[in-house]
Amino acid sequence: MTDTVRPTKKQRELLTFIEQFIGEHGYSPSYREIMAGLNYTSVATVALHINNLIRRGHLRKRDHSARSLEVVAAELPAKTTISDIKPAEEKWLVDKVEHFFAQLEKTDAAFVEADLDKLYVLIGALKVLGLEGAAQSFIPRLVTLKKHVTV
Repeated sequence: MTDTVRPTKKQRELLTFIEQFIGEHGYSPSYREIMAGLNYTSVATVALHINNLIRRGHLRKRDHSARSLEVVAAELPAKTTISDIKPAEEKWLVDKVEHFFAQLEKTDAAFVEADLDKLYVLIGALKVLGLEGAAQSFIPRLVTLKKHVTV
């Protein structure tokens, strides 16, 4: 089975229909019931969508028999916390941000706004990873660099 990918709007609609049908009837809908319930024009369309949802990890067929669809509960990936980041990784990341700042600071010419945007992203990444202190240490330099941006 492949990694679960977030379903599209249409796929979510199909999953919701199947979940509601199972909730009301105690068994999964047939392809024809899905076709009628979602106003599809053919059973082949239903089969295509079902197979895609199975491949993407959102549906499962028990023993390949009729009315055997099961909606697979989505598992969200675990959130990264500061404790997940090793000191060596933190140092590496801060060094990379420092290097990018140093490159921009040593140029005599004004730089473009896209370069400044990259710095904002890097500082935001530090904050998301829980490295608030490191992110805050770069803010004064960012303010100084912002004065040299050409639009």
